[in-house]
Amino acid sequence: MPSATRVRPAVEPVEVAPSQSEAAYLRIRERIVSLEMPPGSVVNEARLREDLRIGRTPIREALQRLARENLVRPIPHRGTFVTDVNITDLARITEVRIVLESHAAKLAAEKLTPSDREAIEHLIEVLEKGAVRDQRELMRLDQEVHRQVYRAAHNPFLEGTLERYFNLSLRLWYLVLDRALRLREAVEEHIDLLRAILARDGARAEQSMRRHVAGFEREIRKVLVER
Repeated sequence: MPSATRVRPAVEPVEVAPSQSEAAYLRIRERIVSLEMPPGSVVNEARLREDLRIGRTPIREALQRLARENLVRPIPHRGTFVTDVNITDLARITEVRIVLESHAAKLAAEKLTPSDREAIEHLIEVLEKGAVRDQRELMRLDQEVHRQVYRAAHNPFLEGTLERYFNLSLRLWYLVLDRALRLREAVEEHIDLLRAILARDGARAEQSMRRHVAGFEREIRKVLVER
């Protein structure tokens, strides 16, 4: 008699908690991006260990990663400093973002999955309600939209690169947050982008993202020049 086929038991996916190094990286990055740790300021490792309740090694690993992303800069015999931001950075970052983010939007439209659709439909619902009024809440919503597009492109190499340049851009937004007039418009114009992705219209999604990133640069440049 043929032997019975063995059926492997289904294994539930296990959510892995982020490592201490990853947790330190995300929390320090948020402080840098939101300017809680201002450009040019010294990074106080002892204070970070106390505030975050994370050990020396994970903090140092996080800082090494942030240095590779140009958010901090170690200077021998002096310490580690948060990198400066300037208008020259804006132009260079935007050159990269316009190309890569528009391509990510096109890929997101072409590779749309049911889970992507569900997440995007939720974002559109939040955007259309217009209930968020606070500037910083609008910033967080804008971040959520961009990162959803990155995920929906289903290319981890592209997502990692986009995340790096997006974080550099966010510092510039926070720098002028109280004076930027376009933030609500910038967030709400994502509705067209997200609807293009849902319609699997790659060309429209690509152009919508291109306009959005270019509009970001114009607004930031205008405010920085007026400072």
